[in-house]
Amino acid sequence: MTWTFKTFDQLTTLELYRILQERTQVFVVEQRCPYPEVDGKDLESVHLYRMDDEGNIMAYLRLLPAGLAYKEASIGRVLVNQAYRGKGIAAELVQRGLDYIRQEWREAEVKIQAQAYLEKFYHSFGFVKVSETYLEDDIPHIDMKMRFESRTAQS
Repeated sequence: MTWTFKTFDQLTTLELYRILQERTQVFVVEQRCPYPEVDGKDLESVHLYRMDDEGNIMAYLRLLPAGLAYKEASIGRVLVNQAYRGKGIAAELVQRGLDYIRQEWREAEVKIQAQAYLEKFYHSFGFVKVSETYLEDDIPHIDMKMRFESRTAQS
């Protein structure tokens, strides 16, 4: 089971189907939040995911280049399949995404829209809260930013 980075055009139809299936399961069904999951940003994003031996998505996030969602690069749609939660996969997923943004895109800053209950998790990577809590699809969110230069020796 390896981590895979692919642009939209590199995804097979089966990979895309499995990604959208898992995103819908987590963000629409589990969170009981009807919203347009397919938002047009996938076409320009890089998709990072890991599949299990049966080809199911274990973990996923999308990397949005600067200018697509924010002026900064961004990470979004971060998820871990319910069967794989609590095993440290989310931290590895986010770290790999941040490493890609820093090394491949050479970006200095990342902005995210995080569910408020995950503030401490994202803070562990160097993100700081830059907004008040607000509702997005009836779920409390905050905006957070990080600069790679200000990160500690953990990376």
